[in-house]
This record gives sequence, C-alpha cells and structure tokens, in this order.
Amino acid sequence: MTDALDHPLEPPHEVRFEVMHMRWLNLTFLHWQFDPEQVQAILPHGLTVDTFDGAAWVGLVPFEMEVQLPGQIPIPREGQFPETNVRTYVRGPDGTPGVWFCSLEAGRLSATAVARATYGLPYYWAEMTAENVGPAWRYRSKRKWPGPKNIRCDVDVTAGDAIGEPSALERFLTARWGLYSTFFGHTLYAPITHDPWLLHHGDLTHLDDGLMGAAGFAATDTDPLVHWTPGVGVRVGRPHRVRS
Repeated sequence: MTDALDHPLEPPHEVRFEVMHMRWLNLTFLHWQFDPEQVQAILPHGLTVDTFDGAAWVGLVPFEMEVQLPGQIPIPREGQFPETNVRTYVRGPDGTPGVWFCSLEAGRLSATAVARATYGLPYYWAEMTAENVGPAWRYRSKRKWPGPKNIRCDVDVTAGDAIGEPSALERFLTARWGLYSTFFGHTLYAPITHDPWLLHHGDLTHLDDGLMGAAGFAATDTDPLVHWTPGVGVRVGRPHRVRS
C-alpha cells in the first residue's frame, strides 16, 4: 500500500515560476483497477507504476478547461473548452509521485497543437461538449486529429453528496502535485499546485467509451469508482528534465 503521506491534501511545494494558470471545472473522475504489470508496460523508461493495496489505477476524466496566462489573464474564446483525459499514477526515479497522461482530448485545435509542441503531452483535437441540468452532467467527445479518428467517449454522471474527509484511496487518486511527460526522448516533470479538491460522490448513469481501449486498456466488467467536483484553479510550474 502506498504511503498516504505522499498524497497530502495541500501541495507539498510552491510553484515559483508559473508558466500557465488553469481552471479545471465540473470534473468527473472514473477510476478502474488494473494489473500493475499492464500499466507498467505502457510507461517510459524511468517511471514506475504507483499502486494502492497492490493495484494500479487508471482514470477517465472529463471536465471543462479554462486556460489563462500567468497572472490569471483570461484568453478569450480559445482558452475555454471541454477536455477528457485517460491517466494513471506513477513515480519518478527519485520516488516523486505524479500523473502520467495516456491521452488527452481537447475541444480546441490551438490548445492541442501548443500542448504537443511545448510539453510533449499526447493531446488530440476532438469535437466535444459538456452540459448539465442541475447535478446531472453529460460529456461527449469524438476524436478528430490526429488519428485514429472518431473514437468516442460519452459519459453521463450525477453529482451526489460532498465528501467531508477523503479516504486514503481518494487521496491517492486525486492529490497529485505534478505531471510527467516525454519530450524528444527525455522525461519531464512539471509541478502543479491548487486548492484541495471538494470531492462529491457520483452516480454513473451512462458510459460508452473508446478512449480507454485506444490507450491500451481492455474493457473491464467492474464498475468504476466515481467522483465529481466543481473544480479548482491550478498553477503549472516550469517543467524540468528527470534524470534516471
């Protein structure tokens, strides 16, 4: 079992040089358990799958994104779009925990191109919507570029009661203070900070997903662990190269 102290509810570091400010809004976490060896097989050299009670976890996460310039300067129109990512949890060579993104769908072509060119993140341009009626949220995504095209992800979820004190597993899945990526053959780590998540229980009412399979994870018969959150403001620090 992972040490819960590795996943504090408050960020364990500061972001001194902010390169991007974002708001992750109206976000749903769907998580499934997987064999650690299956997840390890997709990771680059130098990263190790992080586990909880011996299991790896993979998340499908649809939400609404607002990208801002440093200093929280809004980016009109192009800075607001839906996003859906497939993610898992890893540790770097020094044991630092973080997120590894298997794929990220974004509803703006400009955001897709910039993220691929600057952070090496596997972004895809998709036709996307995120709509709600009260606590019921409806997320839709269909991939456009690069291929394979037309991979869909349809998620309907209803937000439930707020969670007062996150469990050790909920902290493992959500209290992540950095992201890893690869860029021209090098592994990078970027620190992030944000307020603690205000997590809610969630009820999944519909799921038709092709993104998990496209990322290399076969469909599972088990129901996902579901959470919803109104979101947080996020500061992203300058990425640096990870040395094995």
